Amino acid sequence: MRITSVESFSVFSPGARPQFAWREGLPGGPDDGYASVLLIKTDEGVEGVAIAPRPGSGPVVSDLVERVLRDELVGADPLQREWLWHRMWELDRVYEFPINVLGLVDTALWDLAGRLYNAPTWEVLGGYRQEIEACASTSTFSTLEEYLDVATQCIELGYPAIKVHAWGDARKDAALCRALREHVGDEYPLMYDGSAGFDLVDAIYVGEALSEANYLWYEEPMREFNITAYKWLAQRVRVPLNVAETSDGVHMNTADFIQSGCATFVRTSTELRGGFTGAMRIAHLADAFRLRAEPHGNTIYARHLCMAIPNCTYYESLVTSNPAKREVGINAKGIVGAPRGPGVGLPPGLHYPPELESYVVDLAGSAVP
Repeated sequence: MRITSVESFSVFSPGARPQFAWREGLPGGPDDGYASVLLIKTDEGVEGVAIAPRPGSGPVVSDLVERVLRDELVGADPLQREWLWHRMWELDRVYEFPINVLGLVDTALWDLAGRLYNAPTWEVLGGYRQEIEACASTSTFSTLEEYLDVATQCIELGYPAIKVHAWGDARKDAALCRALREHVGDEYPLMYDGSAGFDLVDAIYVGEALSEANYLWYEEPMREFNITAYKWLAQRVRVPLNVAETSDGVHMNTADFIQSGCATFVRTSTELRGGFTGAMRIAHLADAFRLRAEPHGNTIYARHLCMAIPNCTYYESLVTSNPAKREVGINAKGIVGAPRGPGVGLPPGLHYPPELESYVVDLAGSAVP
């Protein structure tokens, strides 16, 4: 089998959910913009598709296809995913691919493999489970009282855990986290995501509050450029850190976080960590040290990873509105099931605009088929 065609399309993705923020001053989307669709065809009629739903990705991917990727991929064996993953890594040395584009080819090739074998990608990766609990991952709301209200709604919707994105103000966030613990009780799992909003001083302040309130993890309080700062933070707070979400270097960078001693959880994803191949390398690396690797985001790709990775805890389900809404595909007990159908699960034949538009709206939002 050989790759015969590599194409990209910019598909307009009108806002599938209301505007929201991860913290004050840091927009989360949407996302009225263009998502990028990468399509790889072969001489045996088997195809693979990957979608980068982030706004602004379309022109970037189209440019890379025209200048780099088509010449590199046409004629290659699409089942040599490992070789092609390394080739993309080598090309990144020259072209500095955006972090959310590095794994796009790999993601499409894993979709292609699933279609070839008529199995969902999580099974081809090596299936571990067929369902997992989903945590409610909030966007940023206006007041402490609104957070408590949304938390109550999430519990009533069946979510078994909540992860908070707050304001990025250390004093306000610490007070919110304490109030939320009192509101939900001692046994209900809570996590906190700082969205890289702090320096070390403020990260310690929030971390002390999370330690006292027995939070399950403390995620990305600082930008992940300086691993030493994370090491110092881990030495000063008791709450487990969840790290390496947005740093370059995939598993190699994650290895340094682990070696420093600061990691109890690490983040993994197709979008930011080098496709399925990079995401699984991180998961296996973490498992070797008896750490957990938590898939990032509420995409169809994250659902596949959750079913293939043994050492993860939750599927991350975004709650960006009040009234809160339970994501499509999550049942009343807060359980999400494994994707069905071949490959990643993008409907076969939906390869060109405008047919892809309705699907990209769902993928970029929270209504994943």
